[in-house]
Amino acid sequence: MNKKIMTSIKLQKLLHFKMQQRIIDEGYGMRGKSKWIIEAIERFLHLPDYPSLVDIANEMEQLTEIVSIRLSEDLMNQLEHAIVSVRRQYPAMEGVKSNLIRASIMQRLIRASSTSVAEYSITY
Repeated sequence: MNKKIMTSIKLQKLLHFKMQQRIIDEGYGMRGKSKWIIEAIERFLHLPDYPSLVDIANEMEQLTEIVSIRLSEDLMNQLEHAIVSVRRQYPAMEGVKSNLIRASIMQRLIRASSTSVAEYSITY
């Protein structure tokens, strides 16, 4: 059985609300939050430009909502490799793991709707 690791990130209030709304709308229910976020991370790590998208998430402010999630050991290993990739391009970035997860959530919300990145950045 794959061991689960608990981690927490901070989100903006509106982003947290939009994520919760999407989780429910997509039929996951609030108990499916970790599954929805895991899927977002897995999809995100397959994007060729994910390090630059992490840099965008690094610019977020007013991170007031704490979200706890359970990630598999395998996914944590994938995140560790992704952290190394991001740090190669952005060596001074802090909180890379949180920014990776935040960017994953943002991209899942954006890519599932017709909202452009520019509109999303202005709105949130």
